[in-house]
Amino acid sequence: MTLGLVTLGPVLAVLTFLTLGPLDQSSSSNALRLILLLDLIYILAVAAAVFYRVARMIAARRAKSAGSRLHLRLTGVFALLALIPTVLVAIFAMLSINLGLEGWFSERVRNVVSTSLSTAQAYEEEHRQELARDGRALAAYLNTERLRTFFMDPGEIREALGAVQNQVERGLIEAFVIDSAGEIIARGARSYEFAYEPPEPGQFDEAREYGIVVIEDAANDEFRALIPLEAFVDHFLYVSREVDGQVLSLLDETKETYALYDQLESERGRTLFQFGLLYLGFAVILILAAIWLGLWFAERLSRPVGRLVSASQRVGAGDLDVRVIEDDGDDEIAQLGHYFNQMTTQLKGQRDELIATNRRTERRGRLFDSVLTNVTSGVVGLNADGRVTFVNRSAERLLSVDQDQTLSVLAVAVPEFDPLFQRMQAEDREVMQEQVNLIRDGKQESLLVRMSTRRNAEGALEGYVVAFDDVTDLVSAQRMAAWGDVARRIAHEIKNPLTPIQLSAERIKRKFSSQVGEDSDKLDQMTDVIVRQTNDLRRIVDEFSKFARMPEPELRENDLVTLVRDAVTLQEAGQPDVIITADLPNAKLLADVDSTMISQALTNLIKNAGEATESLAENGTVPDLKPQISVTMEAVQEQATIRISDNGIGLPEDRARLFEPYVTTRDKGTGLGLPIVKKIIEEHGGTLTLTDAEVFDGNTHAGACAIITLPLLPAAAEANKIPA
Repeated sequence: MTLGLVTLGPVLAVLTFLTLGPLDQSSSSNALRLILLLDLIYILAVAAAVFYRVARMIAARRAKSAGSRLHLRLTGVFALLALIPTVLVAIFAMLSINLGLEGWFSERVRNVVSTSLSTAQAYEEEHRQELARDGRALAAYLNTERLRTFFMDPGEIREALGAVQNQVERGLIEAFVIDSAGEIIARGARSYEFAYEPPEPGQFDEAREYGIVVIEDAANDEFRALIPLEAFVDHFLYVSREVDGQVLSLLDETKETYALYDQLESERGRTLFQFGLLYLGFAVILILAAIWLGLWFAERLSRPVGRLVSASQRVGAGDLDVRVIEDDGDDEIAQLGHYFNQMTTQLKGQRDELIATNRRTERRGRLFDSVLTNVTSGVVGLNADGRVTFVNRSAERLLSVDQDQTLSVLAVAVPEFDPLFQRMQAEDREVMQEQVNLIRDGKQESLLVRMSTRRNAEGALEGYVVAFDDVTDLVSAQRMAAWGDVARRIAHEIKNPLTPIQLSAERIKRKFSSQVGEDSDKLDQMTDVIVRQTNDLRRIVDEFSKFARMPEPELRENDLVTLVRDAVTLQEAGQPDVIITADLPNAKLLADVDSTMISQALTNLIKNAGEATESLAENGTVPDLKPQISVTMEAVQEQATIRISDNGIGLPEDRARLFEPYVTTRDKGTGLGLPIVKKIIEEHGGTLTLTDAEVFDGNTHAGACAIITLPLLPAAAEANKIPA
């Protein structure tokens, strides 16, 4: 189809040229219409096909399909190669035609044509003037004769014509006197009726109006003049003069030639336009045919390249099963497809071998990574220079570091490990182990750290392995167990003699007070001191007993909102100088708790918050301090969260030790309150954490915040469920 369309274009151009009539040949209008219709159909069909292909090509380019850029460039080159010669030929053709027309319509040619026309017109005008002169002279003679004779009949008129016969024959060949109806009244001697041709009726009116009418009779090679005779009534002199017929014919041809020349000159621009339009039609036919051929050729050239590009992209994406269509032939394009398929086949075989080897390596690596990642111990890998190269998940969690800190020196990533690492390098030891304490996110952690060297098969040092375990809970449990054993022993050893001591002091006071006389007041004072200190020791021993032997909680369904509200009310009465605000839910939050133990824990925490504000006020670091305590409570999913915040002195850096016995930040504190509260909360399945409180309005420092979480009953949790 492509070859047919391309061949049809020049054929239609030749047929159109032949139908228009080359070399001054005439053309058939029907055949011309048919050929022009075929040209129009061909142009529309090829233009539609070209535009469709171009639109598809542009759409493919916008979609960034393979080979579209090459296809577009080739099409542009072919179209440019078709347009440049056409435009150049059009320019030179128009210039040549314009120069030819300038020669045809030059001033010299115009002067020749004008001179020929003037010469012919002068000859005609000369005969006209001579005819008019002779006719007027004869008419004047007849008018004169009529004035001499009162009545002049046709015979007398004929005699008068005969008297001037010689004159008539010299310039005129015929002379008639006729009336307005064209009837002959008198004629000259050699004027015959068979050669008489009467004038047209309208010519009589013109003769009366203008005095003379010259009538041209080219068929008989004559000029005739019709002149009214004013001395007669309804008489006209009708005379004729012989002229050269070839001159008249030449005159007509000259006039026609001049008119044609003038018309052609006036239509010179139109002629150029028509020629340009005709050339444009031929050019459009040939250009469209050439562009269509270029599109076809460009597509045949770019299609294999596009297939190779698309296949290369798929190969780049990892698809080595792709194959391209191998074109027939032995040219480079066909060979390229063949070699491409051969290359992908070889690559696929090599990749399968590599994948099989890599899978075996990956299975071993995944097993190692899985063990190393999921092990509870933290593991940090170091290179020979002591830079971090690997951190497992447990190490990230325990040390609060991430993979972004790889290639950092150990002293920067984990400064707490650096002394042990430096000592290991200084002593040139293979293994070292030590307990290291560090603080992360405000919490102190105790880690059992073990460092060892990592060497290759030749024994060369490749790096170090740092493995560590979090023994914070273990150390805390050991301390708590030790304190519990100490508390039981102290309670047993100290509480037993306290009662005899107190009784003995009271008995001494009663028995010897009267005997000492003036010193009885001193005796009373001393015995009172013994009794008071004994009571203080008994209170301390009771607290030890509570810590050592915490009773099992008696779990019953209680409303946590009520318990918190009662604890707040109690402390509002006990701490009137402290502003206590409570934000509690309106609905009940039911939980299985020991109301006495939970109330004790809440009371202790609110009391500690008030004492923290009191300590800050005593320090005087914050002038005009308004002690405030905020108690909030909310239900999140299946647990209740209670927050007790204050604007007091805040928390120390080592917050983890606050839950150990006899660790306190207050001078008057025993250090047993928080451990007892933590134990109560944990006995109920909850948690207790200490953190910095949000800054209260009007303050610039952050106090402490105790966060208690307790599990709710399923029904209460569902009724008060709040999205987390």
